[in-house]
Amino acid sequence: MRKDLLPGEQVIVVTRPQPRMLFMPAVVFILVPALAAFASAWIIRGGLRSLLPVVSADWTFWLVTGCVLAALWAMCGYCLPRLLRWQGTRYFLTNRRILARYGMLRRRDQQVFLASVRNVTVTQTVLQRMLRSGTISLDAGHQFSAVLRDVPEVATFHRFVLDALDELPKEEFFEWGHAADESDAGFPRDVREGGRDER
Repeated sequence: MRKDLLPGEQVIVVTRPQPRMLFMPAVVFILVPALAAFASAWIIRGGLRSLLPVVSADWTFWLVTGCVLAALWAMCGYCLPRLLRWQGTRYFLTNRRILARYGMLRRRDQQVFLASVRNVTVTQTVLQRMLRSGTISLDAGHQFSAVLRDVPEVATFHRFVLDALDELPKEEFFEWGHAADESDAGFPRDVREGGRDER
C-alpha cells in the first residue's frame, strides 16, 4: 500500500472483513475428511458389500478413491476459494481516502476520497452486533456510493472515519479538482474580467 500513497497521505488503519465468513468452510474442512476416512474404512471392511451384494471386492479401490476425490473437491472447490477471497480483501483508511482492495492474483480496487463523502451509514444484523462487526455505506453524492461489508470492530472504524473527516483541511474539498464557478463557466477570461476587448 505504501507505493500507492499520495503525497502527504498516511495510513490510519488496515483491516479485513469479519472472519465469520470462514465458519462454514472451517466446518466443511474438518467434517469432510473425517467422513471420507470413515466411509473409506467402512468400504474396506466390507460394509458396503454386506448392504449391496452386487458390489464385488474389485470395486473397493475405486470406491475409496472416489471418497478421497470427493473430500479433495470439497476442500479445494469450496473451502479454499472462500479462504482466498477473505485473505485477498482489505480495507484501508488513510487521512485522504478509503480504499477497498479485492483479490490476490486479479486485483480490483474501489476508493472514495474523504473530501467527497457526504454521509456515512453503519448497518448491523443481530449476528453482526454480537460479533461487533457491521456494514459501512459511504455516500459520495452524484449517485455514487461504496459499501464495506462485515467490517470488524465497526464502531471503532466508524469513529476513525469521522475523525479523519473532521481533520480534513477546508481547502481539501477543492484540491482534487476544482470546478469553475457556474457564473464564469464557459466564458473567455476577457469577458469575465471586463466584458470588453482591449484590442
